[in-house]
Amino acid sequence: MTAVLDPAPAPAPATAPAPPPVQVLSFAEPVPGFPAHRDYVLVPGDSSGLLFWLQSVAPDGPRFLAIPAKEFFPDYAPVIPAVVRAELGLADLAEARVFCLVSVPDGDVSEATANLRAPVVVAPSTHRARQVVLTDGSLPLRRRLRR
Repeated sequence: MTAVLDPAPAPAPATAPAPPPVQVLSFAEPVPGFPAHRDYVLVPGDSSGLLFWLQSVAPDGPRFLAIPAKEFFPDYAPVIPAVVRAELGLADLAEARVFCLVSVPDGDVSEATANLRAPVVVAPSTHRARQVVLTDGSLPLRRRLRR
């Protein structure tokens, strides 16, 4: 009698981490320069959670490349005015998600910069957002990306 051994179970295939979910956002004030657009979606641009598209829900609306500020600029701590926190329903500023909009001049990723003077502040619990133009002149409009 010959014994037949069951083969070892095949290892489970490795899967990439799931991207963050798409978030629907309502802007308390329109993004400067785009007065007709208040409703956006924040769509993951990669599975790592480091790139996002902030896209108007209107078919012909604007779309911006956005990054989570803390991931690229760990010391960045913009002062968010109390009136903005109230508009967004942020009881605790620690719950806010802060994004910087990115420019990629002529499609050259090595020249990409982030706007630290006008972050997009998101209140995840209320799905409200606002681009806040800060008065702190020490914050650059174009800071090179680095991680």
